[in-house]
Amino acid sequence: MSNGKSLPNFGTLVRVDEPDDETVAAPRAVIRKSQSQHDLKETVKGDVQSDDQQDENYVLFWVNKNGFPVDSQTWERMWDHAAKIHPNGQGMMQKIRFANDLTHVPIPQPPTTFTPTTTIFEKLELIQDYMTQLQYNHTGTQFFEIRKNRPLCGLMDVAKDMIKEALPIKCLEAVILGIALTNGMMGVERFPIGFKTAFMGTVHRHVVLGVYSGGNWGALGMSRRDNLMYKPLAYKNLSDLIIDFEQSYQKYMHSVRKVKIGLPIPHDPHSYVGIPWKGLSLNMAKLTRKDMVKDVDRHGREIKNSAKSWMSTYSPRKTVTDSSPYINHKQAVQRSKTMVHSPTKRQDDSRQSRDDSATSSSAGVSGKQRASYDYQVRV
Repeated sequence: MSNGKSLPNFGTLVRVDEPDDETVAAPRAVIRKSQSQHDLKETVKGDVQSDDQQDENYVLFWVNKNGFPVDSQTWERMWDHAAKIHPNGQGMMQKIRFANDLTHVPIPQPPTTFTPTTTIFEKLELIQDYMTQLQYNHTGTQFFEIRKNRPLCGLMDVAKDMIKEALPIKCLEAVILGIALTNGMMGVERFPIGFKTAFMGTVHRHVVLGVYSGGNWGALGMSRRDNLMYKPLAYKNLSDLIIDFEQSYQKYMHSVRKVKIGLPIPHDPHSYVGIPWKGLSLNMAKLTRKDMVKDVDRHGREIKNSAKSWMSTYSPRKTVTDSSPYINHKQAVQRSKTMVHSPTKRQDDSRQSRDDSATSSSAGVSGKQRASYDYQVRV
């Protein structure tokens, strides 16, 4: 690939790599897509060999962009790539593809309904158990295309496909599925947490769905490692959760370079708002532990203050003010039947209305008209 050759036409099955925002010592491939989905071209920078196994070491993977059912081209490319990254190669792939006695894999059922006595802690455990039953995707082909700049309504459609197809997923897909399964849980705030780590000169990225409820923090997600995905709702501070992830990475000889913590995600599945991926960015190499804890906990307070779980498309907290004086008393009474007013304020306005109706001046605004404005109502 270093000699300038282009890869053959792969249709809409493309290799992707998240853009790096800082220079990495190890060489890496920079992939650029052409405008036509059926005419893929790649521009490669750096001294990288043409072997696909070498590319996999730089955390490149295939993405199915043709949807479902999976077309034959995507299917064959998946098996071919899996054979190249598996230790037993084509022998293992042929053994699986042409076996007649494969074990039937049951389709897990998503936890979409809960009993009234089910606690938030138990709900999150059931959601994580469901994602674990889907299993982590080791094929090297991501089955569901996740574009991080898409609005929530589009990503929720992708989550429906995940539930319908019940295929293995990776960390980014698990975040979208976790958002879909926790939508509508009052008092539960969801926010993304991204990690950028390095191991032997190779950069790795991982993302989980952070959760907050009842003063405790936790996380949902998928990973090859059990201690890099689900964290129970048991951490008193957001910094404690981040430190736990950092210590888990250290067990695998990974050094955490950056941590990015987003902001609360709306619970409205029809929202056109995107996911706030970057609310706080931490350069772990340049921060002391004390400064990191201070910045993370300050961001945790911001997450609490900007809570989204109590707001829906039709928020019960919207406040309306009638500022126009040209509303007669009859219209004000009709509105009062459908709006919740402050009782004390309504009594004061009613008393003022009777007084003003008897002593109205030449201003042209009657007491009855004056009674219906300058007070706030709740819808």
